[in-house]
Amino acid sequence: MTGRPLATVSVDLDNLWAYLKTHGDPGWRDRPSFLPAAVPRLLDVLGEQHLKATVFVVGADAVREDGAKAVNEFAAAGHEIANHSFGHEPWLHRYSRDRLADELSRAEDAIVSAGVPKPSGFRGPGYSVTRDLVELLLERGYSYDASTLPTWIGPLARAYHNRGVPAAARDDGRGELFGGFSRVLAPVHPYRWRTAEGNALVELPVTTMPLLRTPIHGAYLVQLHEVSPRLARGYFRTALRLCLARGVTPSLLLHPTDVLEGKEAPGMEFFPGMAGGSRKTALVRWALRTMREQFEVVGTGEYVRRSVVRRERSTARLDRGR
Repeated sequence: MTGRPLATVSVDLDNLWAYLKTHGDPGWRDRPSFLPAAVPRLLDVLGEQHLKATVFVVGADAVREDGAKAVNEFAAAGHEIANHSFGHEPWLHRYSRDRLADELSRAEDAIVSAGVPKPSGFRGPGYSVTRDLVELLLERGYSYDASTLPTWIGPLARAYHNRGVPAAARDDGRGELFGGFSRVLAPVHPYRWRTAEGNALVELPVTTMPLLRTPIHGAYLVQLHEVSPRLARGYFRTALRLCLARGVTPSLLLHPTDVLEGKEAPGMEFFPGMAGGSRKTALVRWALRTMREQFEVVGTGEYVRRSVVRRERSTARLDRGR
């Protein structure tokens, strides 16, 4: 306990095949993996800062040798393992209730089979969340969800991502990736989803820049860094200052791509920021160190356990859609 305000850090352990799948590349079916390159690097940068993060794991990887190895290495280092769905389809919001239940169950079984406890936290791929999902998480004993990204740039990010997607794949949910402009209205503070039955699930949003509502997580910092390292660092410092000023808990999200270079992720030329692996890793180190100077940084599950949203700044009504 340091007396400093809390912040959180998490890792979405999305694998190479998942990016290719979302982009409509049939090569995803071969399940190419960059986990052997990414996991040691992520463990190193977190370990250097003595941080215990939350790692959101895809079930389809946890059943594989390299994925199970990653799960065990993160768990052995003291990081929480959470659920990031089984098949990592960002159109999870289109699933029926029964299919969602199966998706959660399969991912839980894969994670437990890899040798760690059943997860208590969930993040939907592509920031997907629906009423059915929240209700199922409550029924299955989850304590929190971390699927929302309160920003207005979803349609712009979708247009950038989909520019090279084969036409035949565009009607498979990709037209709804990352949500709409209305997400700018989503709360930036932790809150509770409330169901008709009166039950509640803690929601921990991925932090965006207070006031501007622009993303500050790893992938966006890396993009800015390619334009100007000075700009990226100034942008992140400004975001943290605004978080302090407005009482926002920074929740920083990282991905394996934040520490990898293009040659380690073949086929991902469409993805921004895939150059300069060592410079990217240095940026992540700097960002984590900068957060630690001003905040006590913990995993998402630890934050929920310690805070349990002491003050419910807001609640959200659940609709069937996104």
